[in-house]
Amino acid sequence: MSRSYLVFDIETIPDTSLGAKYYNLKDLSEEDIAKLMFFKQRQERQTEFLPFVFHKIVAISVLIANGEEIKVVSLGKDIHDERGMIQQFFDGISHHKPTLVSWNGKGFDMPVIYLRAMHHKIQASYYWQGDQSRDFQFNNYVNRYHERHIDVMDVLAGFQNQGRASLDHVSVLLGFPGKIGIDGSQVWKKYSEGAYQEIRDYCDTDVISTYLAMIHFQHFRGLIKTDELKKYELSLEQYLSNSKKTHMESYLDHWKK
Repeated sequence: MSRSYLVFDIETIPDTSLGAKYYNLKDLSEEDIAKLMFFKQRQERQTEFLPFVFHKIVAISVLIANGEEIKVVSLGKDIHDERGMIQQFFDGISHHKPTLVSWNGKGFDMPVIYLRAMHHKIQASYYWQGDQSRDFQFNNYVNRYHERHIDVMDVLAGFQNQGRASLDHVSVLLGFPGKIGIDGSQVWKKYSEGAYQEIRDYCDTDVISTYLAMIHFQHFRGLIKTDELKKYELSLEQYLSNSKKTHMESYLDHWKK
């Protein structure tokens, strides 16, 4: 792979400040505001999954891959540093000029990032315009069918909603770990319990799985040879083994058992 890849994932919780303002709630705890937000959504849409505008980002993880060199980073100072996470994310894009890779990133992650970036008054001129690069007319980060951002889930589904598969299911299909420990539906519960690092670690493992799905997809397309695929997998194994981080070592153990 001659290109630089930036694989990313976000985790979110209800924006209880916005919920309190929108529903005119006073003197309620975060937990009670969130409960009411979920209740309202259940009444209106028969689901607790909130509209994108009511999501607040608590984790952004990225995996940066340049050939066989790999690095996984959890952005921001901590789980409360939403502005820092988003600023680092767009700064990384401007610096590395990578191909973005995600799992439902065009359908969820980026729309949420857009809204939260605007909330924090963050600018991202390179992401939107490529510093006026002519190439961006024909291959940019925003167009659903362009390859400067590869949403692996969307491509594998043939750009059809009914064809979408979960990262968990595809991971198991391809022979690497599915969800370990928690999944996205438990993030608010973990946040309420103060399990902040567990959320960031979970986000890290999702970008690792997305990276693996991506290189298998590139192999399927004929852009990576079989021996190269094995090299990239081995490089990832070595990175996880040398990370000295429990969640990455656990991922490797589940992968290789």
